[in-house]
Amino acid sequence: MKKLSLKRKLALAVLSVTMAATAFTGCGKKESSEKKVLRVGMECAYAPFNWTQDAPTTPDGTAAVKIDGSDFYAYGYDVAVAQKIADQLGYDLEIHKVEWSSIGISMDAGDYDCIIAGMGRTSEREKAYSFTEPYYYRDNCIVVKKGSAYENVKGLSELKGTGCRLTTQLGTGWIPLLDQVDGAVTGTNYETTSECFMAIMNDVADVCIVDLPTAKSAALTNEGLVIIELDPSDTFTGDDEMVNVCIATRKDDTELRDAIQGAMDAIGWNDKAAMDELMNKVLTQQPAAN
Repeated sequence: MKKLSLKRKLALAVLSVTMAATAFTGCGKKESSEKKVLRVGMECAYAPFNWTQDAPTTPDGTAAVKIDGSDFYAYGYDVAVAQKIADQLGYDLEIHKVEWSSIGISMDAGDYDCIIAGMGRTSEREKAYSFTEPYYYRDNCIVVKKGSAYENVKGLSELKGTGCRLTTQLGTGWIPLLDQVDGAVTGTNYETTSECFMAIMNDVADVCIVDLPTAKSAALTNEGLVIIELDPSDTFTGDDEMVNVCIATRKDDTELRDAIQGAMDAIGWNDKAAMDELMNKVLTQQPAAN
């Protein structure tokens, strides 16, 4: 029998060790199947669109979503829609809590990839972001304090010349509407809608301009607020921009925008009746603190 050279013996030994190690480490190993993640930015403080809660589920048992880097959870209309979209895409959902005033800056910085936060699609915002079609249609309204001089007004025209003090949320499409109330005083605007409603209750402001779902949400836990729905013939010029609530991506990220729109189309999320049904359900699930 021909003897193996020392060099040949060493090569075979190394091969045997390598094969054994491969067999050992390969035992029970699964192929990597890491899912993509839909990273969403929102306030988590804008009920009923989005809010923060302690519990991992809502009162009816619906799963809330853990807020990234936090021990708290997020839920609301935006979270429910985001989950539907993520499920359709086959993605995991990741919620990032951010102040409204920096929500666009943080997306541009790459902290998350889209905004699902009750954002109205305005002509000004379309210069900076790409938008999907609406995932909700809302009406605007005004909110006043119960028992105040403005409790029984029927529309904007009745506020003319009253000198009422107006307020709304900073950085929103409602800001340009304030100047349309003749003779009103534009007072302080606030970071959150909760602060706006507190200003009304504390007589710091008289009238808050906001959307109807947010007003209804606040009224559920504050009987001192009165909602006045506006007649279409007596409303703001240009407020139709705030009616269209859309999902925003970075301006150049049309691939993600189109993927999200495709998921919305696939689940038929262009039906106002379905949107209203979900919003009405969500309104019953928010914690009292929101």
